[in-house]
Amino acid sequence: MRTREQEVEPFVNLSELTEIELLILRHMREYTMGEHRSVFHGSGFDFVGLREWQPGDRSSAIDWPQSSITNFTPLIVRDFEQSSTGTVIAIADNSLSTRCGMDGIPIAAAIARALGSVGMSAVFFQDLFGLITFDAGFQHLAAVRPRTGKNQVVHCLDAYQVGQGTVELKHAPSLSMTFAGFMRKISLVPVISDFLFDNAADVIRELSLLNSVHDVFLVIIESAFAYEFPGVSAGWIEAFDVETGRSRILSRRALRTLAERTREWQDEVERMAKSADLDVVRIGRDDFKNTIALNEFIAERRLRKK
Repeated sequence: MRTREQEVEPFVNLSELTEIELLILRHMREYTMGEHRSVFHGSGFDFVGLREWQPGDRSSAIDWPQSSITNFTPLIVRDFEQSSTGTVIAIADNSLSTRCGMDGIPIAAAIARALGSVGMSAVFFQDLFGLITFDAGFQHLAAVRPRTGKNQVVHCLDAYQVGQGTVELKHAPSLSMTFAGFMRKISLVPVISDFLFDNAADVIRELSLLNSVHDVFLVIIESAFAYEFPGVSAGWIEAFDVETGRSRILSRRALRTLAERTREWQDEVERMAKSADLDVVRIGRDDFKNTIALNEFIAERRLRKK
C-alpha cells in the first residue's frame, strides 16, 4: 500500500530506467567482448551471519526460528553476500534546496537520473549497489544496504525521493568515519550533489580522507539553470531560503547574477576537489551525454584497478 506522498511522479520512471539500461548495454559491449578481460565473475551467495530486519529486506530472508527467540521483536534475517566484482555506494544530496528548480525540473531530478545511471552501471558489472542520502549540514543521514539487481536500483531511487526503506546512520566523530562505518568492503563512492553549501571545503576534506581507503569521486550537478530567472520589473526582490527559513532582499541586478555566481562556485568546488586528489564528473542537462559520460568514466576506472 502506497501513501499519497509515495504516489507523486517519480524523478526517474521505469521507462527512463530501461532507456538508461539500453544505453549502457549498447555502449559497454566492448568491455565484455574482444580483447578485454571479462568483468563478470562470482558463483553464488555466501552466508555472512544474522542481523536485525531492515526496511527493504525480503520476507524470504527472515530466520523465523531465530526470530521466535526474540519474540519477533526484532525480526532476525539471514544475511547473504553475492560474490561480485565490487561495491558501489552512491552518496546523494537530498537537501530541500534540491527540490527547487526551473520550468518544473528540480535539481533532485538530475541527481536521481545520475543515481539511475550509476546504479544501472553497477547492475551491468554485477556489482552491489547501495545508497546514502544527506540533508543540509549533513545532520540527517539515511542509507540503503548494498544489494544487486535492477530492483535494488528502483528501491534506491524510491528511497532517495520519498525516504522509503532506509535506515538511519549513526554519526561518528567525523563525516568520513560515518560513511566508512557503513561500508563493509572497499567501494566505489560517487558523491552526487550541486555542492551549493557553505561548508563545501570541509566536506571535500572529509571525502579526501575517505578516498584514502575507498575510491571516491564527485558528480557535480550543474544547477545554474535553476537560477536563470526571467526578467522582473521590480527593483527589489525578496528571496526565501528553504534550508534555513530565512529571507533576504536582493536587487534586480543581484538576481540576474545568481546563475553566473553558481557556475563560479561550482568551478571553485571542482578546483578544490582536484587539489584534494578527487576526480570530478560534471553533469549538465543533456541526459544522453550524461549517462554515457558517467558510465564510461566508471568503466575506465574499474578497468584501471584490475
